[in-house]
Amino acid sequence: MLGVVAHDAGAAEIISSQLRQQRAAFACTLEGAARHVFERKFGPVENLALEELVERSDWILCGTSFLSDLEWRAIVLARSAGKRVVAVLDHWINYRQRFFRHSQWAFPDEVWVGDEPGLALAGQEVPEAKAVLVPNAYFQDIRNELLAIPAPARPAGAGEVLLYVCEPLREDGLALYNDPLYWGYTEEDAVRYFLSNVGRISSQVERIIVRPHPQESLDKYMWAAEEFDLPIVTGENKTLLAQVVESDVVVGCATMAMVVGLLAGKRVVSCLPPGAKTQPLPHRTIERI
Repeated sequence: MLGVVAHDAGAAEIISSQLRQQRAAFACTLEGAARHVFERKFGPVENLALEELVERSDWILCGTSFLSDLEWRAIVLARSAGKRVVAVLDHWINYRQRFFRHSQWAFPDEVWVGDEPGLALAGQEVPEAKAVLVPNAYFQDIRNELLAIPAPARPAGAGEVLLYVCEPLREDGLALYNDPLYWGYTEEDAVRYFLSNVGRISSQVERIIVRPHPQESLDKYMWAAEEFDLPIVTGENKTLLAQVVESDVVVGCATMAMVVGLLAGKRVVSCLPPGAKTQPLPHRTIERI
């Protein structure tokens, strides 16, 4: 039996899409956003204690969380039990750091990545595990969902709609490194830099949508409309895919939502502030301001 372990949404989306496409049987240990992802795709799922899951499973397929130690513990338990364990790497940053918790490293037998840039990065950053290219099933689900969303009618000669996708940089810096400025800037700095340089992205702007990260409150960036004399909309209770479809350009720093923009065939721009220490996304088609 396959045992699935996940906490964060990123890897959970990839694993759940793959399982659904393959119609594979599995048992799971889920926490955090991963539980909601699996319930959205499969309905109610039985959630086993991690120790029971490892004991009952033939092998383990797990995610790799940003802060949680759930998958790290799964790797430790599986390796101790002599069972094969595979970790799915989502995104394209901080690969190695995901396997370090409680002052110890714990590496799986294999890491699965969804594209060639990820494969190269995994080989460099996690040489202890075999890097394997497994097509990203979640990306195919996204493409299918995007095709089902009708594009809104736009009057002839209308300006461009820009979608800015935010990241909770301060909170993550504090949680990981006890430093809100670990990456050299905060999310507010990034938004201000973008809004101050909108003219370098588009000369005719109809609307600017500022989308908070799912971890953030919808009203977090309401201040932007008061601070800048621009057609800014924020706090919309819409899905990411719906906002991507209605936009012409997707802008951000280094978030997965920018890749969703690429999947939708949109122009995507990286808008990292000067002095930023964030590693840019490796996709060649992403422009840099």
